[in-house]
Amino acid sequence: MAMPECATTGEKVWYVVFRLICAAIFLFLVGPLLVIIPLSFNAEPYFTFTPEMLSFDPAGFSLRWYDDFFTSDAWQTAVKNSIIVAIASTILATVLGTIAALGLSSRYMPYKDVIMAILISPMIVPLIISAAAMFFFFSRFQLTQTYIGVILAHTALGIPFVVITVTATLSGFDHSLTRASASLGANPVQTFFKVVLPLVTPGVISGALFAFITSFDEVVVVLFIAGPEQTTLPIQMWAGIREEISPTILAAATLLVVLSIALLTTLEFLRRRSARMRGIEE
Repeated sequence: MAMPECATTGEKVWYVVFRLICAAIFLFLVGPLLVIIPLSFNAEPYFTFTPEMLSFDPAGFSLRWYDDFFTSDAWQTAVKNSIIVAIASTILATVLGTIAALGLSSRYMPYKDVIMAILISPMIVPLIISAAAMFFFFSRFQLTQTYIGVILAHTALGIPFVVITVTATLSGFDHSLTRASASLGANPVQTFFKVVLPLVTPGVISGALFAFITSFDEVVVVLFIAGPEQTTLPIQMWAGIREEISPTILAAATLLVVLSIALLTTLEFLRRRSARMRGIEE
């Protein structure tokens, strides 16, 4: 927004200072990415910028670490495990979270605040506590070191995001539409799929994307629940830092950054679409 001509000197100073503060915060947040991404193209097996890179010599840059990432059995197995776990847990979290949000949106639901607090508790409780609790609980049912255990653990972490996004979408929902649907002869199932679901779809998809990102990036819970066969991409990166220092980790991190940016861009698009559907101008 342009500075108004009638602004006072103090307002003009604050206009400039505020933007400098925002720029500084932005650089602070993206600073690590500005280091990791160029280093992933390092031709040498170092975690520092070589003289060739600093002088922009083409000989200092290489795709060898990306080639290692896509050709290594260990890395590709980790990627496959991450995709399987993330997709399965996202589907479960989306279905369960949407059902919970619909129930909480009902005016007849008792103890809404208590139920909401329980549902979003995985976001509040420190992950190390949640991971330890899941480990002792799942071990009683022989679910540790299994894909099912890892998927259920990630589902529990993803449900709060779905509940929050769908609940926020339902906050502007006109419940008279469901009554009108019922008056026209539609049963509850038909009303849900033909009236409710199309209107809350942006919130459902947003929650699903958040659940997917949470699952794909999770480390702490997997360290407690997973076994050697369930090694995910973040765990492979963790093991690589501890056992074998290789710039392949930087290539994997760069690819995760690109994936996150793509998903967050999709989320912003869905947010704007949802706002337009609710008649909110930006």
